[in-house]
Order: sequence, then C-alpha cells, then structure tokens
Amino acid sequence: MAEGSFAVIQNQLSCQICLDLLKDPVTIPCGHSYCMSCIAGCWNTGGQDQAYSCPQCRHTFDSMPHLGRNTILAEMVEKLKLAEDPPAVPEEPSVDICYAGPDDVSCDFCIGKKQKATKSCLACLASFCDSHLQPHFEVPRLKKHKLVAATRQLEEQICAPHDKLLEVFCCTEQMLICMQCAMDGHKGHDIVAVAVERAEKQKEFGKTQEVYQQRIQEREKELQVLKEAMETLKHSAQVAVEESERMFSLLILSIERRRSEVKELIRAQESTEVGLAERLLEQLEKEIAELRKRDAELAKLSETEDHVSFLQSFQALHATAGPENIPFIPVHQSKPLEDMKKTISYLQEKIDNFCQEEIGKLSGIATYVQLIAEPRTSDEFLQNCSNFTMDLNTANNCLCLSEGCKEASNTIKVQCYPNHPDRFLHPAQVLCKEGITGRCYWEVEWSGESGVGLAVAYKSISRKGSGKESKFGSTHQSWSLRCSPSKYSFKHSHDKIEIPVPVSSSARIGVYVDYRAGTLAYFSVSDTMSLLHRVQTRFTEPLYPGFLIGINSKVKFYQKSIILHPIASLPNCE
Repeated sequence: MAEGSFAVIQNQLSCQICLDLLKDPVTIPCGHSYCMSCIAGCWNTGGQDQAYSCPQCRHTFDSMPHLGRNTILAEMVEKLKLAEDPPAVPEEPSVDICYAGPDDVSCDFCIGKKQKATKSCLACLASFCDSHLQPHFEVPRLKKHKLVAATRQLEEQICAPHDKLLEVFCCTEQMLICMQCAMDGHKGHDIVAVAVERAEKQKEFGKTQEVYQQRIQEREKELQVLKEAMETLKHSAQVAVEESERMFSLLILSIERRRSEVKELIRAQESTEVGLAERLLEQLEKEIAELRKRDAELAKLSETEDHVSFLQSFQALHATAGPENIPFIPVHQSKPLEDMKKTISYLQEKIDNFCQEEIGKLSGIATYVQLIAEPRTSDEFLQNCSNFTMDLNTANNCLCLSEGCKEASNTIKVQCYPNHPDRFLHPAQVLCKEGITGRCYWEVEWSGESGVGLAVAYKSISRKGSGKESKFGSTHQSWSLRCSPSKYSFKHSHDKIEIPVPVSSSARIGVYVDYRAGTLAYFSVSDTMSLLHRVQTRFTEPLYPGFLIGINSKVKFYQKSIILHPIASLPNCE
C-alpha cells in the first residue's frame, strides 16, 4: 500500500514533457506544472504568431504566461528525492586492536597473539592491555592497586630470594628489600618505606640535576666554541687559498713578462746577426758576379788572333786578378743561446726548489693542526709544574709585589720603583716575565671588593698611554676576565661580555691557553672546574699573563702553573 502511494505521488510530481521529476517547477494558469526549462523550450520552438497552449489540456493563452517558480512543489520534489534515496547511516567505527611489537610490552593475560600493554600494576606485578585493564577500574579492591606506564622492569622490583615486592628501603645498607628481608637479614637495620626514601633522595635530586645542567651548559659552550673554531679554520683556509691563487697569478704574470722580455732579446740578437750575415751575403754575391764577368772576358780573349790587342787586354785583366781581402763577419749564434738556455734551466730549478721547500713548511703546519684532548680537571692541568713570575719592571707604582713576585696588591701607597720603559704608568697592572707560545695553564687566587682583572697580553701593549690605551682588555693586544664579588665580565678591545657569578663563589680562577689553536679559557676552580668563558681567536705574538688590580685588592699565583708543549722558550724580561 505504501509503495503504491509513493508511486502516485511520484507520478503527480513528474513533468509530462520530460517524464522526470520536476526541476525548477512552474505552474501555468490552467493549473498544470512543468519543468521551467521544458515548458520554455516547448513554447520557444514556434514563431512569433504561434499560440501558447498547455501540452496536457490544450488550453490556449493569448500571450506567453509568466513562468514563476513554484516553491511548494520544489520542496515536495526534494522531500520525495530524500525518501527515495535515504542517506547512508555511518557505520560504527571498529575498535583498533593494537598487537604488541618486538619493542613493546605485551599483555600478560592475552591468549594467543598478545596485545600491547598500556599499564603495569605494581601490586599484581603484571602488565595489561586496555580490555584486561578494565577490572582495575571497576572492582573496588583492584582500584587501590598502583598503576604505572607499561614497563618491562617489573621483575627488577621483585626480591629474588623471597619472590616478593621490594617495598622498603634499608638505609643501613642502602638497598631495596622486601618485608621478609626486613625481618630476616636486615633485622635491627634502619628500615624506611620506599616513599620516605624517595622524598629524601628527591632533596638531592635538585642539586644533582643542577650539576648536570651546568655540565650541559659547559659542553654546549664548548660545542659552540668548537663550531666557531671550525668556521674560523674554514674561513682561514679559504682566505689562504684565495691569497695563494692571487700570489701564483702574480708569479705567473711576472714569469710571462720575463718570458716576453727574453723572447724579445733573442729576436733582437737574431735581427742583428742576420742583418750582418745578409750584408756579407750581398757582398759575396757581387764579388762572384764580378769574377764570373772577368772569367768570361778571359775566355773571349783567348780566342782573339790580334796579338797586340791580346797583350794589352791580358795586362789589364791580369792586374785585377790578384788576391783581394774579402771582409768576413763571423756568425756565433750557438754560444749565446746555450748560455741563455742554461740560465733559464737554472732559474726553473731554483723556483722548483723554493716552492717545494715552502710547500713543505705549509704541510708541516697543516699536519700540526689537530684536535688535542684538553685536560678536564685541575689535577690533570697541574701534573707537571712550572712557575710564573711577575716582572717588577712592568709593575705600576701603586702595586706592591711580594712572595718572590708571586703576589701583587694595590695598597694605593706609591712604591719607589726606578724608571723603566716597560713600566705601566697609569693602570695598576703588571705583566709576567715568561711568555707563552704553546699550551699553558695557571691558577690564581684573588680578593678585594674592587676586584681584579686576569689577563693575557702581547708584550707590545702600550705602557705610557692613559686609560684604555694600555688597560688590559681595552685594547686589541690584550684579553681580560674582570672579577669582583658581585660581577664577572670578559673584555677584549670594544667587546664586553657579562658572565654569571660562579655558584661556588670561588676566588680561585684557572686560565688555559692553547696558543696554536687560538684558545683562551677561564675556569672557576673549587672541588670541580666549571667553565666561565672561552675565546677562539688567532694569536700573532707571544702571550704574557698579566693582572689589573683594583684598590685594596690583591692576586697571587695558586701553587704552581704548568706549561705544556711550548713551541719555543722565551727569555725572561730584564
């Protein structure tokens, strides 16, 4: 019955022209409905004088009726379409079953192919997938169990001798034990719950984490410095390649110029010698022609029968037939050319030998460039001791040197030092006698509210200038770490870098220099060494340790310092 009613409605809502469901239905004045495009196409096929009639009832209209869309019929057609083709009901999504892989923790309760475990129970000592875990959320007794992320380490939480959970901690022997162990082998020991011991260890955790974070920062600094060193090496190599290309181009240009000059000399000599030879050739050819002419006259004279004429002509010919000195210009081309060839060959040999010798030096330098493992602890740095001594001839008049020139203090009191060209006139600072051209490390201790500057400097630094002209860290010839109780900073020329004050507040500072590698590093030294600052640069002169000392402050060498693998020993300053 329902199907019959549906067919009747579908027939009523169909266009009698295209026999399909109405599209944009319009109703004409006689009451019949059609698709707008169908009725318009039907009426537009005739001429201007055609009659407009209904295709069903044949009712005729004087003019073409207005075709307005019947919205009610349009809605009914849409509802009929939905009833005829109902939208597909989306299927319930299937539950994905995640099976355990080789690296996953598997469920201990799955039979056959095991699913991946999501939780482990510390009370059940088993791991569960999502489906087998449900009782722990529903059963009241199981809800009290401690659940953790799935782990393979459950067996490690079991006491091997007693097959029980490790749930207490023996402070006496510093180990996890079960309750049976506490009553047997650990009777009388200081036993606490694991949660209590965890809380105690948690207090130390922050300090340990702080140490690791500090080490991470140090290693990251070292990594950054190493990257900068690599970039510096690459840049230096590129500059060296470009410079060598330029120099070789100039050398080739010079050789080409000399080659042209030699070629011109050879051609000039050739032109001179050939000119002389050509003139000699011309002279000889004329002489030969003259001799042939006289020879012909003699032949002709021998045939004459006039004795008087013969005697007269013969006398004249015989007078000019005597030997004549013919000018001769010797041609010696081989000797100059041989000498020139020898000279060029000698020059080539000298150039080859010079290039080979110089390239050999460069190869030696390149072979030396290597990454040398730096010492990590103060003991490693100080395993072989060598002393540094402050140079009294460089000390400013406000500085008092003591302890065999191992200590310097700024007492404001002017010292009666003799005049010396190496003495610093204005900054209260002093240089050491010993220069550095290798790997070197030393430690100093400082004190005083005004602080100190721990520097390395070239010997060429100004001594007479006022202020920044000769102050350590303010010039291109020096590098300085400024230390005070409240502030640390590093200075070189116009660059200044603020440095966090060390946590240990140690007044002992270690200074490390690798001259060839261009490395300068400062360390805060206590029970451990922590990096304060590191510089990667290129040193062009020997370095000398130096100290800038504030008012009522002092600095002294700690124990002894070590010089590692110096390139060359430098004489002490007078």
